[in-house]
Amino acid sequence: MHEDSVDLGEIAASAVGRTGAIWTLVGSGELNANLVRFEKGGVGEHVNDEVDVIIVGVSGSGLVRVDGGEHPVSNGTMIFVPRGARRSTRAVSGGFAYLSVHRRRGPLQISG
Repeated sequence: MHEDSVDLGEIAASAVGRTGAIWTLVGSGELNANLVRFEKGGVGEHVNDEVDVIIVGVSGSGLVRVDGGEHPVSNGTMIFVPRGARRSTRAVSGGFAYLSVHRRRGPLQISG
């Protein structure tokens, strides 16, 4: 089952007290999309070498740091994060939520 239309703002507003991924796109074999929410804190610095990522602010406010540059994120703001960039995300206000969208990654590879 997949959802053709969802109100991300409503989902974020009704998730008081919940953090992390509070909604995930179901039914797409090509896209991965998650609504991520934080009251405080965020996602520590990391590098994604696999896919480009788009981050779109949904509620509250936060900061996305990409390769040393800080980008404010609030409702409707979009940040493009190219693969290979070093990034982190943190809440500035309570109830910070953003949509993260990228091409679906392939299965994990075990190297030996």
